[in-house]
Amino acid sequence: MKKFDKERVLLALAGPVIALVAAMVLTSVVLVASGKSPIEPYSLMFEQGTYSDIQVLIINQAGMYYLAALAVAIGFRMNLFNIGVDGQYRLAAMVTAVVGAHVSLPSGLQIPLLILVAMLTGAFWAGIAGLLKTTRGVSEVVATIMLNAIATSVIGYLTLEENFGVPVGNNQTTGVMHSSGWFPGIDMGSSGEVYGFVVVAVLAGVLYWLVLNRTRFGFDLRATGASPSAAAASGVNAKRMVLTAMLISGGVAGLAGMPILLGDVHTYSLSFPTGLGFTGITIALLGRNNPVGIAFAALLIAFLDKASPALDYKGYDKEIAVIMQGLIVIAVVVSYEAVRRWGLRRQQQRVGEELAAAASAARTNDSVKEVAAR
Repeated sequence: MKKFDKERVLLALAGPVIALVAAMVLTSVVLVASGKSPIEPYSLMFEQGTYSDIQVLIINQAGMYYLAALAVAIGFRMNLFNIGVDGQYRLAAMVTAVVGAHVSLPSGLQIPLLILVAMLTGAFWAGIAGLLKTTRGVSEVVATIMLNAIATSVIGYLTLEENFGVPVGNNQTTGVMHSSGWFPGIDMGSSGEVYGFVVVAVLAGVLYWLVLNRTRFGFDLRATGASPSAAAASGVNAKRMVLTAMLISGGVAGLAGMPILLGDVHTYSLSFPTGLGFTGITIALLGRNNPVGIAFAALLIAFLDKASPALDYKGYDKEIAVIMQGLIVIAVVVSYEAVRRWGLRRQQQRVGEELAAAASAARTNDSVKEVAAR
């Protein structure tokens, strides 16, 4: 591997590594300040990670996180901050659950239909923010935050008993979906079942990489995100790319709730997981918008979620994992900026060295010509 390639790899790895180390150090400081061991919580969580049933839970949770993070990453690559992933995936899950409970087709048609409904619902909700940005110049940050709140109200209204709500005890649900829409899982015996939709998440990551790095559309999207004016000068319609990126981001966000909806609970209710969208932002940042990096980051955050409950039994607060996740976000921002500046200095240094070498070669050439002329 060339020196330049090695430096690129080091730069790509430096940010996440620094962020993780800094988060662990700061969490240990918090533990010491509260009179607790700074080492035992980590050993307890790592021990939990060795149990096969916990591993299944981690993989299932990581699949949902991965899809949410991919949705955020698509926006990031376009220089868009889609904070609305949380509302997009929850609304998509609710609408999909309603369709799944009222429409019954053979599995070969029912499952694709439900996936399509989820993607279209997420894309529609994100598209509102995209239209506001391209037609009225409204910041996608403001628009998506407001749309999150509106999505919560829409879900609350549609799940009323007089609409699509089906009360089950103290819980308000949308009714159990027809079994033809249940996505088959991977049986792990006594350890549980891995959501089959995890495979779809992996395929989505592969498709994300191929589209961004091996197609003209991906090049246009990245170019517009880097410099809209330069992209427009080369014939790219920047506004159309913004709207398209928001639609795709929302479509992927709509899939984030599908692993648990189609693979486990088979209904939307008040207990449906929330907050995936905001966790996806952390994971996309930590994974640097790279599908492989996002996969490792999703597994890490899922590990912290599923291994931390064991801390309660040893007198530690399981919120330690939440503190660590928050510190990771702060450390990611700081470390990436430090790495960016260091990379810029190294690039300037390399350019200076190359210019100096070129000037030296030119002087040597001139000297040789003078000697030859004599």
